[in-house]
Amino acid sequence: MSSGNLVTAKCHALLPTGGAGTRLGGDLPKQFQQLAGKPMLAYAIEAFMESPQIESIWIGVAPGFIDNPILKGLAKGKKPVHFLPTGGPTRQETVRNTLGALLEAGISINDWVLVHDAARPGVTAELIKKLIDSVQGSHVGGLLAMPLADTLKKADLDSVIAGNIPHSEKTISREHLWQAQTPQMFGLKTLHDALEEAIRQEADITDEASAMELSGFKPLLIEGATRNFKVTHPADWELMQLLLHSLSKK
Repeated sequence: MSSGNLVTAKCHALLPTGGAGTRLGGDLPKQFQQLAGKPMLAYAIEAFMESPQIESIWIGVAPGFIDNPILKGLAKGKKPVHFLPTGGPTRQETVRNTLGALLEAGISINDWVLVHDAARPGVTAELIKKLIDSVQGSHVGGLLAMPLADTLKKADLDSVIAGNIPHSEKTISREHLWQAQTPQMFGLKTLHDALEEAIRQEADITDEASAMELSGFKPLLIEGATRNFKVTHPADWELMQLLLHSLSKK
């Protein structure tokens, strides 16, 4: 992104929701299951709705889910919400496809896109603002992340392969290690091209920042919050439900 466009560049939210969420179970993909009284995806949409710097919200959905009535209830708000049948077999393909749809819709190649996991309903408008304010003055982009607090252990590979209870082989220093969160904020065209190249190379990328790193960028790490954890397993679901219920009572 050129420095002349940084001031006028707008910000858009992108939520990939093409996954099935099989580890959590249930009849619906986890992002559409009821969590503390509403579909989990609703919490992220609401946080972006409450963010003054966000112009529009784009949601990549599995093509077979695009006509589900659940989506109509999620589209209500003061900002445009676009549900697109851009869900692919992998997360990175869903994001790449949805970014392509933004470009086709005429969104400026110099605009910022904040990609956020629908399975992180603990995100807040304050966290989104913190990321935008920290990243907008850069040419690179960045992501919310948390410095690792726990001691890391490397498991003995032989025991893992054998299917036995793993043994701790060594302790890994947590110095300089961060746990990635979302949103992850990058220039629209820059991110699209980085993902396109990573997919072409069949590279092992697990988030947008890893695709940008593969392209030679060094994204900024902006400290996030513990509440912005990812809901993956049933225990995560229960913990997030407790958190959201407690916040609703305040």
